[in-house]
Amino acid sequence: ERLESLVFGLLRQRKLDFLDIYNEEMIQAAKGIVTQCVVDSVVNIPDIDTDVVTKLADQMRLMTFLQWFDLLQSVFSSFLLFLQRVKATLSVIRNVVLEALDSNQKSRLLAEQTTAPAACHASPPPHQSHPGEAELAYLTHEGLFISDALSDAQRAHGGPQEKSSGLGPRPQHGGAVEPEGSPRPQQGEAVGPDRASSDSASGTTESSSGRDQGFLAAGGAVSLSGEDMMPSELELGRVANNIQELLYAASDLSHDRCVKVLMARAKDGSLERLSPGEFVGLSQAVEAFARSTEDLCCRRSVSLRGALQSQANRFVHRFHEERKTKLSLLLDNERWKQAEVPVEFQHLVDSIADGRIALPERKPPGNAEERKPGDFLLVDGQKYAVVGTVLLLIRIFLEYCQCINDIPSITTDLLSRLADLLKHFNSRSCQLVLGAGALQVVGLKTITTKNLALASRCLQLVVHYIPLIRTHFETKLQPKQYSVLRHFDHITKDYNDHIAEISAKLVAIMDSLFEKVLSKYEVKAPMPSACFRHVCKQVSKMHEAISELLPEQQTQTLFWRINGSFKMHLKRQLARLGVVNDGGPQHGLVMVDVAFYTENLLSLRTLENMDLSMVEIWEHKR
Repeated sequence: ERLESLVFGLLRQRKLDFLDIYNEEMIQAAKGIVTQCVVDSVVNIPDIDTDVVTKLADQMRLMTFLQWFDLLQSVFSSFLLFLQRVKATLSVIRNVVLEALDSNQKSRLLAEQTTAPAACHASPPPHQSHPGEAELAYLTHEGLFISDALSDAQRAHGGPQEKSSGLGPRPQHGGAVEPEGSPRPQQGEAVGPDRASSDSASGTTESSSGRDQGFLAAGGAVSLSGEDMMPSELELGRVANNIQELLYAASDLSHDRCVKVLMARAKDGSLERLSPGEFVGLSQAVEAFARSTEDLCCRRSVSLRGALQSQANRFVHRFHEERKTKLSLLLDNERWKQAEVPVEFQHLVDSIADGRIALPERKPPGNAEERKPGDFLLVDGQKYAVVGTVLLLIRIFLEYCQCINDIPSITTDLLSRLADLLKHFNSRSCQLVLGAGALQVVGLKTITTKNLALASRCLQLVVHYIPLIRTHFETKLQPKQYSVLRHFDHITKDYNDHIAEISAKLVAIMDSLFEKVLSKYEVKAPMPSACFRHVCKQVSKMHEAISELLPEQQTQTLFWRINGSFKMHLKRQLARLGVVNDGGPQHGLVMVDVAFYTENLLSLRTLENMDLSMVEIWEHKR
């Protein structure tokens, strides 16, 4: 009630700069909040000597992350209380201004009703011929009272007709003159508003209707001086607008002061070195504070979120570089042998199959199931033989997915970093296996067919998860950002091309063998020949190496291509030897060798039903 009376008095005195004074006080209070919070926190930290370390920013950098985070939470809480108080104060001021604005409008309507009949009754016939001029005079008049506008219009057209208008001379103070016959206020009524204002300033509660009467009297009482007039509707409207802007300024000010706390800590790069969990906690606290201030002030202040985004970009860079370096070290030490699959990794892929694209919660060691590691990773009913590096790669890309769950604002940046990581795994594994780089890096004697098949299966596992990762990232993006998802399409193509190259390499290995062995093939007893025995032995070794690693369908497709290569080289050698399918002795010996080959091939697991038609080995008769 006292605040309402003070504001009412300031408005009547036309002291409209009081909001500027309030703004200055607000700025000082905001500075004091941060200072007091730091002082209160440092008092409880014996490791910080305030006599030696005097600057607040230096004191904040000496805190542990948890100590500083508690300080930040305290600052957030203090600023929310600060904004609540500012909003409550401005709400009271706004209500008084709106009441004054409403009363001004009422007084204008009342003046129109009382002045118009008198003007019509007193105006001479010449003036009645211009009915729109009085209205125009009112609309263009900048004064407070309608009677002023009408009098000005009358003087402009009638000059000394004031005497015949029935209106007395205009008072110098600009007050409205009452028309003849209207009831005149008593002496006590004339001073009523001043008395009401004085009582309110003393703490007396003034009713809304009483204030309305006071405002009306302020608009029409003859006794008011020029210095004791209510502001115009335009001025009151500006004041009301400034009140809302002041609340917005309070929100921006709170965020700006919190930015200083954040940047004081970030100056030495300590925020970049946070663990993902710690940075997520910081991000969630900032976001909660920003949402609270938005709800409170209806204002989206951007400085604090912008500062956090800047730190998030640095965090993402370090987050990515750490994992890329770790992956490079793992690849450079990978011997490309089949690894056992620990139970925790099987649980990991099972949780992904259930739709949880995130890291599962760590279970206490005492509750861990006593299960032996498996030979294969079971994913959607398929067995994947894997190396240790690809198991850790699955966990790494889940860390990226978890990170965007907690910090959605870094989704696009993290997506491009994850794409870079997946490309790095693909290109580096290609260099090490297909490019035989592992011979020098880890000292392998040779790159075997088993190494190749294992690399292929690991790539296939990553390809299996790319659509799931893409879908997860898509849920965090705005529709206008969907173009960045094309990275996953390019990566999938690169991986499939790599897988095809490995398959081609496996066929090429056998193709080279067939060319070398069959070029020495001679059609002579005993049968089966040593050449075909050697071929069947190498084919069986190839099957043994890859059949446990690749799915049945892939194994069949691969051996269908290998069989095609065998037929091509045998056809060339038979043509070179001049052997034809004429039913002669040489033809018979060849058919014995071919039967031995097909029998051996069909005896291999998963190849029992292969179509091994050998008709193509014979030249067509012309």
